Parts: sequence; C-alpha cells; structure tokens
Amino acid sequence: MVVKGEESDKILELFLKIGLDERTARNTIANNKVTANLTAVIHEAALTDGCDRTIGNLLYTVATKYPANALKHRPKLLEYVVSSKIKTPAQLEASFSFLSNVASEDFKQDEFEEACGVGVEVSLEELTQTVNEIFEENKAVILERRYRMNVGELFGSIRKKHPWADPKIAKQLVDAKMYELLGERTAADDEKPSKKKEKKEKPAKVESKAVVVDTPAQPSEEELNPFSIFPAPEDNIKVHTEVFFSNGSVLRCCNTRERLDNHLKVTGGRVFTRFPPEPNGYLHIGHAKAMFVDFGLAKERGGCCYLRYDDTNPEAEKKEYITHIEEIVQWMGWEPFKITYSSDYFQDLYELAVELIRRGHAYVDHQTPEEIKEYREKKMNSPWRDRPIAESLKLFDDMKRGLIEEGKATLRMKQDMQSDNFNMYDLIAYRIKFTPHPHAGDKWCIYPSYDYTHCIVDSLENITHSLCTLEFETRRASYYWLLHVLDLYQPYVWEYSRLNVTNTVMSKRKLNYIVTNKYVDGWDDPRLMTLAGLRRRGVTSTAINSFVRGIGITRSDCSMIRMDRFEYHIREELNKTAPRVLVVLHPLKVVITNLESGSVLDLDAKKWPDAQADDTSAFYKVPISNVVYIERSDFRMKDSKDYYGLAPGKSALLRYAFPIKCTDVILADDKETVLEIRAEYDPSKKSKPKGVLHWVAEPSPGSDPLKVEVRLFDKLFNSENPAELDDWLADLNPNSKVVVPAAYAVPSLRNAAIGDTFQFERLGYFAVDKDSTAEKLVFNRTVTLKDAYGKAGK
Repeated sequence: MVVKGEESDKILELFLKIGLDERTARNTIANNKVTANLTAVIHEAALTDGCDRTIGNLLYTVATKYPANALKHRPKLLEYVVSSKIKTPAQLEASFSFLSNVASEDFKQDEFEEACGVGVEVSLEELTQTVNEIFEENKAVILERRYRMNVGELFGSIRKKHPWADPKIAKQLVDAKMYELLGERTAADDEKPSKKKEKKEKPAKVESKAVVVDTPAQPSEEELNPFSIFPAPEDNIKVHTEVFFSNGSVLRCCNTRERLDNHLKVTGGRVFTRFPPEPNGYLHIGHAKAMFVDFGLAKERGGCCYLRYDDTNPEAEKKEYITHIEEIVQWMGWEPFKITYSSDYFQDLYELAVELIRRGHAYVDHQTPEEIKEYREKKMNSPWRDRPIAESLKLFDDMKRGLIEEGKATLRMKQDMQSDNFNMYDLIAYRIKFTPHPHAGDKWCIYPSYDYTHCIVDSLENITHSLCTLEFETRRASYYWLLHVLDLYQPYVWEYSRLNVTNTVMSKRKLNYIVTNKYVDGWDDPRLMTLAGLRRRGVTSTAINSFVRGIGITRSDCSMIRMDRFEYHIREELNKTAPRVLVVLHPLKVVITNLESGSVLDLDAKKWPDAQADDTSAFYKVPISNVVYIERSDFRMKDSKDYYGLAPGKSALLRYAFPIKCTDVILADDKETVLEIRAEYDPSKKSKPKGVLHWVAEPSPGSDPLKVEVRLFDKLFNSENPAELDDWLADLNPNSKVVVPAAYAVPSLRNAAIGDTFQFERLGYFAVDKDSTAEKLVFNRTVTLKDAYGKAGK
C-alpha cells in the first residue's frame, strides 16, 4: 500500500478525526504497514466520523501492538474500547496478553473481562488513600532523595494495589503529594549526586604501561543473528495478514491446524525456502542479498533452500542465463537443496486453474491489453466477468488446445475490482503464446503468469518462508487470496528492502539495454554490479556476503547504500588474501649512476606487511639494477614542503632497497617533458627521506621489465542515483574505464593466473582478467587503497 496525493490527504483527515496530533498522523502515513493497520482498525471500530483523543490513542495502540496471531478477535476488543469498558493502557496491554495466549481459539467472555479489569472502578478516595500509605512507607527515602527520588518505584507500588486505576489521576496525586512533602523544587535538587570514592589500597607498582580498552557496545540479537526475526514453521497457524475487500469483508490469512499438521508431516518441521530468479538476465548484487536471505535462513535453521527458476515466460528465458545462475549461486557459496523450475508444475497449475474456474473464481476474458488497462484504471468489470462457468471452462480448454488466436483471450482471476489494492483487479492467470518453452518444450501454448504461479508453486513445494523484496508487498493480498480460494497450504510471507547501491543501475531492463547496445563490454563488464562483473573485477564472494550481512535484513524502503561501504568490505577481504607486489603504471626511467652497470641484485620484498623474517614464504625476490622505473607522478621539477616524491637535489627511499638522490634531469627538446632522471644511491642508508617510492627495475641489462596491461575502473555513472534521471544514459562516466597498455611489473607476476588477486603497492587491489594471454597479462583494478567509509565509521 503506497499512500499518495488525494488518498494521503483523506487518510490524514481520518487520523486527525480520532485525535492524533498532525505530526504523529503524518509520521504514521509514512509507514505503510501502520497506516494500513490503523485504517483497518478505525473502520472495524466504525469510528470513521471520529472519536475523542483517549479512544483514538487506544486505537493507535491496537494498530501498532495487537498480537498478529489473534486477529480473529480484534473486532471484539474494539467493541470494548469504543464502549469504554477498556479505557486505560494497562487494560489494553492486559487484553493483548490474554488474546495472544488464546490465539485463534474461542474464549470465555468472563475470563477475558476478569483478566482485563473490565467493570473494575477505582474511586478517587481509594486511590488517594493508597498514595498516602505508600508515601508514608517510603517517607524517609523520599526526604533523603527529594526530587531525585525514582517515582517509577512509587507508581509500581500503586499499580500492584490498583492495576486498573487511571494512570493520569495516579500521577496527579503523586505530584501533589511530593509537593506537599518537599515544597518547591530547588537548584540543589537538579544537581548530579557526587560519587563517593572508597579508598583502596594502592597495588604494588608494576613496570608496564596502562592500556586503555574500549568496550564496544553489545550487538543486538538481530545483528548477531539476522534470521532471528523469522518465526518457526510450527507457528504458521497465526494470522499475520489481512485482506480487506470493498464489500467490507476481511480475509484473515492463516492455515487450519489440519493443513499445517499435514505440511509439518511432509517437511519434518524443517525450514524450506526458495531462491526464485527469472532466467532472463545475469544476477546482480541485489540477488546476492536475496540469496543471503533465502539460503542463509535455511542454513541457519538446518533446513533446505530450493533454487527455482521462475520460467513462466518462454520468450525471455535463455539457456545461457540458466547456466549462469546455477554457476554463480555455487560461486557465492550456496548449495541448493534441489533445482526446480516453475515449468515443472505446468500440469498442476493447469488443473488448479480449471478448479479455480469451477469454483467461480476465474473467467475467460477477451479484452485487449489496452482495454484491460483502461477498465482497471476506472475500476470497471470486464464485460465477460460474469459469463457462465461452463462457458469459461470450454473456452479455457480451447485456449489450451490452440484453438484461439494469441491475444484473443486470457484467463483472469475474479478478485475485487473495487479494492484499494490494484493487485486485486482481476489479475491475469493465463495467456496464449505459441512459443516453445526452453524447458517444457512445445507441449503448451498457454502459459501461467507470475501472480498465478508464484504462490501456488510455493505451496506445492511446502515452502515455510516465502521471502521477497518490498515491491511485492502489495501482491501479498493476491498471493493469499488465491491460496485461500483453492484451499492450499499458505506459507509465511515476509518482504525486505531492496539492495540499492549508488552510482549504478540495478533494473534488468536498464542493464540489458547498456549491455546489448555496447555501452559496456558484456554482462560481466567489471564496471557493472552484476555478480559476474564483480567476480571478474576481483571481488570475492566472501566480501559480497559480508557486505550483505552488514546491511541486515531490514524493511526500510528506498535506502541507497553508498559504494564506499561496499568497497570497505572488499578491502577488508583482499587485505587478508591479496599478496603485495610492485607495479609501475606510468614508468619514468631512473639511472643510478653510482651502481655498477650490468649488476643485478635480488632483494627480499614482503608479500604481507606483517611478514616474519624467518618465514620465507612471506617474501618474494625482486631484482634491482642500475636502471629502475618509478611512477611519473613521483617526480617533480619543483619541490614543496608537502611533497615527498623525488625532485632535483632531493632524496626518496626505494621500497625494500635504499635511498636515492636526484642529481640530474634529462629533458626532451621541448625543455619540459622529462625523459630520464639521473640519481645516486646511498649504500650506507644513513639518510632518512620521508618519501617511499615503489619501483620496478630492468631484470637484466638492456631488457625491459615485464609489460602488463592495467585497466583502471571507476564508477559507471556520475550521479548517485542515475535511475531517477530522465536521460540516465547521459550520466554515464566517460572515465569509468581507463586502459594503461604498458605498465611495468616485477618478474614474479609472470606466472599469475586468471582470477589471482594482488595489492599493487601504493596503487590498489588488482585481479588478473580473463583477457590475459601467454604474451600479455591484463589486470583489472578491483578497488583503490583509499578507504573513506572505514575512516568515517562502519
């Protein structure tokens, strides 16, 4: 339910009528779930014309706190509220506790009224006497603490004696009694009490420095286990969804005890989930979150997760996509319990569609797509909506046998064309397509829709938790309506927010457009947030899963996650797994004049910053000669205080080697372009320059270092949210891919294999690309070394 425009104004007016202040009312409208609940509660209570604020506040509490497993009894509770038989928050909380234990079972009215204090009246005299007694009992403490006294303790004592007393009157009496006993509040009453320190024996001095230990805040249960929010399969008898019909009736969705017991017998009480991608494109990082939720819940509960291809549209599916999905799921670290296809159930779906017609809940329609759209907008019934059941059965059989032309008939569900939810406007269940199916072959010429298929296959596969993103929330009504009218088992449905990342697009339509129109180099272009693209870029599945877990399984919609938050997790992973090497992107030749020409020394360079000297595997050999290459950006003709690179007459340290000092500069004919630097090294290493440079040397006299191609990738789009732009293609970053064709690398990289990752010191993390050949290695920059997110706080 998305509240917009005039509808929002009407709901605001309704909420104001029950006494909510405008701020609370507007904040409520911003929350779709609470808006739907409160609107339903007001209608159930028949208070659309308004009520006093006391009752309105109680209605708000019912809308936000009422136990979901007892929705059957909510109308009865509202009768007590409207008649003021239940008139205090304490009584209401007691009713919630009672009804939560009763659930959907019937209860005795006298037991309910006794539990909620219905009819119990506490006179002002009784309450005053109780307050006086409690103050007398606590007089000494009150006089000592004065207005620093915890009055909550006093109220607790009052509630023990009179649980159904009006808390407002009790507060007035307590405030008056405090003033009577203590008089006016003084400045001393507002001072913080001084902490008396007890003298302790000084311990013997120990020669050690004090260590300050920051005690981190204890993580919440949801942070420790994001799946703790989901109920157990045996709890799926509780009502957690209501479907409101335009005729005033309400469908409270839940399983019967018999149906749930049959389900639990089949599943053994285990959790069953499903990851149901449509095989019409490559998976992106949003699917990584879906996998984490679906596979992760099943794994955490010791259950099973299906990989189910939602292949109801034969024109969009390709074998390429099916193969890719299965392979990428495994790469992400997930193991499906079973791989199934929606098309596996085409026969079951057809037979249930026939049954749907027989029960009077579906009809064959001949409206064109344009007419259907127009009638839905006007909330008008199709002219064929009330045709005889026998006629629809015959026409549906004709559709199945290929006797009706494509586009001339559909099977539509008979739902509620006057509903406030447009996903109840007689959705299409079947359409005609004379197209062979990639998985089912040419057996069928009618194909079921997503809205018809999804819920039924969930039920047939005994899914316990049907989890999807928030844009499907409005489809929940249709989902449960269909299972209800077919008397099928109903899974627990829960929606979570989509994963949206800045500076990219996530819709398959947009991704497909930029891939097919060559704006990028295929579905696995490292600039894309497809999982294939991220893998090619050098991102690990561990980093992706860590990122997704860190975001959590929330329902906060429209949240945009900054790219640097994702990059933080990538760096965290690669910092532990990617060995360090030396590579120079834009080489500038340096001739060390006091190092013997032709001599080559092998130095030890660290693969890891914390490498231990006695661990030979933590080092690699790097040759150095009298000709080395540094980054062109590490040299300037003019020095400055904030610059630590090389300049005429200035020294810098060659990483793992020795300091060098620039003694001469060779310029081109234009007298500006630097061709070569002459330098001397300090064999004693007594000089301690601040600047440290990475470098690559000639491995042997007169031979160039190993040449590699390096591709520097950046954000694909300039704007954080290009999808909201009218001309989103104009926002493409022209510098999202920069190719360095002839970088220099140390010899140890020669045997690097496709997919290997490295940290190029001072440059970033890089991975070997699939375009590499025996003649030339190609590296993709995975992420830079800069970490804005980590510094700002996670």
